[in-house]
Amino acid sequence: MNFISFIVFIPLQIIFLPIGLLGIMLVAYKQMVISKQLGVSQTAIEVLNGRWTMHVFGIRQDKATEILAKSLPNTSTKGLWFCLLPLWVKYKISNRLFGYPRVPNEGKEGIADIVVARTLYFDRIIDQLADDIAQFVVLGAGYDTRAYSGLKNRGLTFFELDQPMTQKLKVTSLRVAGIDPSHVKFVSVDFSHESIFEKLRAKGYDPNKKTIFLWEGVTLYLTEADVRKTLQDIKGNAAPGSAVIADFYGDRMIQAGSGYVGRKALGYTNEEFGFGLPFATNFENTLKGFLDSKNLKLGQTYFMGRSNTKGPFMVVAEVHI
Repeated sequence: MNFISFIVFIPLQIIFLPIGLLGIMLVAYKQMVISKQLGVSQTAIEVLNGRWTMHVFGIRQDKATEILAKSLPNTSTKGLWFCLLPLWVKYKISNRLFGYPRVPNEGKEGIADIVVARTLYFDRIIDQLADDIAQFVVLGAGYDTRAYSGLKNRGLTFFELDQPMTQKLKVTSLRVAGIDPSHVKFVSVDFSHESIFEKLRAKGYDPNKKTIFLWEGVTLYLTEADVRKTLQDIKGNAAPGSAVIADFYGDRMIQAGSGYVGRKALGYTNEEFGFGLPFATNFENTLKGFLDSKNLKLGQTYFMGRSNTKGPFMVVAEVHI
């Protein structure tokens, strides 16, 4: 069937080249221009698009993301289909992934694998910890749908924190999509100027209950001082046994996004890269040393791209309070 899938895929891909280009333009316009007009994050949409792709290609079941994507004004599932239909047809015929998306071997991830690999690593750690905690706090939630999928039935109290405009758009779009968000406590916060724990307590957060703090795709847009302060605040306001699940980025990732093209694209919605760690050598000790400085204990880690001679470009890490 794999051979047959190539026979179908090649001419279909040729036919779809102009349609695929149209799809790229449509998705980019929605992601960048409409997001800017709405005053919300464009990078959060990139994550949503990646998870939508994971769902339709059978990598990760996420019906909530599939439904939510149709209701958001700053993405286009039609445009995504224009780009990916030939690959999807090939996948359906052969039941094998080809090119994109893919599930890379651990340590051999490329930058194009960020959303897929990162999401799966986060899911793996969350699944291992979720039965032993009472609260689930998402810092910079964007369009994450974990609270509306499998975790919804695990007896947790959910809190989602984000900038007011992004959160308002998400809540409105969830309701338009027919997804009930009533079990989630939404906390609108300006991370640069407001105390997240004052806001959380006002919504019923209990500092005496074990909590997972999910901090995904955020630290690279902050300063080192802000990252350190957030970790310090969590340590001072979380019960023993709580954990932060976060990703931290290497210098080479930050430098790649700080080039001319990266600056122009990210700067369009004021989302430029900031904090990174020197992962070129001794990356495990570098991360451990950074967390030791805040009296935090490192658990399991997934260093993405670690087989590269330049070192990993990021890590997904379990951090214990």
